[in-house]
Amino acid sequence: MPRLAVGDTAPDFTLPTADGGSLTLSDLRGRRVIVYFYPAAGTPGCTKQACDFRDSLAALQGAGFAVVGVSPDPVATLARFAAAEGLSFPLVSDESREVLQAWGAYGEKQLYGKTVTGVIRSTVVLDAEGVVELAQYNVRATGHVAKLRRDLGLPA
Repeated sequence: MPRLAVGDTAPDFTLPTADGGSLTLSDLRGRRVIVYFYPAAGTPGCTKQACDFRDSLAALQGAGFAVVGVSPDPVATLARFAAAEGLSFPLVSDESREVLQAWGAYGEKQLYGKTVTGVIRSTVVLDAEGVVELAQYNVRATGHVAKLRRDLGLPA
């Protein structure tokens, strides 16, 4: 599965959100956007990562970034996850996995020493025009947001 690289124009999408609406990526043009892909809402690693984004959200927004989380979970699962963890940034559902595949965030990966097919934990940062500034694949859930902030030159 091809991955996005710096300089690529990110594929647009419209996906349902945890709050019952929908989000179209191109509607966020004019702002830098952090799109992160995670395997499953409510699992320990995904919860840690989402809470790290939640806890850094004010600083990220203050630096001009919007944050969007993408998983293959159904909307109802995302709604419960957002409510349970107090997540105020959009979580979108890609049950078909079409967006995950188009962004290179779905495919073969190693899980407990076995090769499986699934969501590849990834983060892609877009500039205000929707062009990839930074693409990170196979990221670790724990400590990823702090590393991302360092990579973006933001204070810790």
